[in-house]
Amino acid sequence: MQTNLIRVHALFYRVAALGGLCLLAAVPGCLAAEPSTAALARYSAYVDAQEHRLAQQHRARAGFVVLTGSADAGARLHRGELVVESMTPGDSRDLPGAMLHHWRATAFVPGATAADLERVLRDVAAYPRLYAPQVVQARVVAQQGDRFRTSMRLRQKHVLTVVLDMDYDVAFVWLDPSHGYSLARSTRVAEIADAGTASEHALSPGDDHGFLWRQNTYWSYAEADGGLYLQIESVSLTRTIPTGLGWALRPFVESVPRESLEFTLRSTLGALHK
Repeated sequence: MQTNLIRVHALFYRVAALGGLCLLAAVPGCLAAEPSTAALARYSAYVDAQEHRLAQQHRARAGFVVLTGSADAGARLHRGELVVESMTPGDSRDLPGAMLHHWRATAFVPGATAADLERVLRDVAAYPRLYAPQVVQARVVAQQGDRFRTSMRLRQKHVLTVVLDMDYDVAFVWLDPSHGYSLARSTRVAEIADAGTASEHALSPGDDHGFLWRQNTYWSYAEADGGLYLQIESVSLTRTIPTGLGWALRPFVESVPRESLEFTLRSTLGALHK
């Protein structure tokens, strides 16, 4: 791998997940990575705070799906646009040796129902078709009522190909026939080397590249105005940018989580329209 600045611009990786992507650049000497205890603690505290906020949000039917981002957000949604916004506070963006990404995207589907969306989200076996080409494999490992344990293989090709195996704990909650939400928390993220070959293997923590360490996805959905409002939030943790390369790489790192969220939401809308 070259180290001159011309090639540094090209050496970056994109990773996709159900709620998000991370983009990371790597240079020789900065590849092996593992999240620090301090970074994991701050990420966990941030996730706890966001889940507490969402719990309060879901108690109020009027604000079940939050419309922010601009004064005309509601009108934009009814024109078929997506409203996408960064939710990451400035003081939480850069953690010790890591970066936190938090994005939220909202859409409105005329004529759709909460039950329609749940059918899409619960059909894990269909993810490789609905969310292609990012989701390669997906299956339910175990299920107990509205709680699932799922396993997925994700692949993203952009200059180089990155493959991740990810496990999630997923819960679906119905509050009434027209309001529901789901929570998907990553429990394992493994970078796969030589994917699809006889020498395929998972890299151990510390030997992987830190493209994605943690990723949670939260859906909120409510019927109103003759259709369905649906909102997805993604909170993820990645390795930080190597010192001295932020000016070149930070735009990539900050744009891909948003692109991932938009891809996931648009793919879900496509499934609803069908």
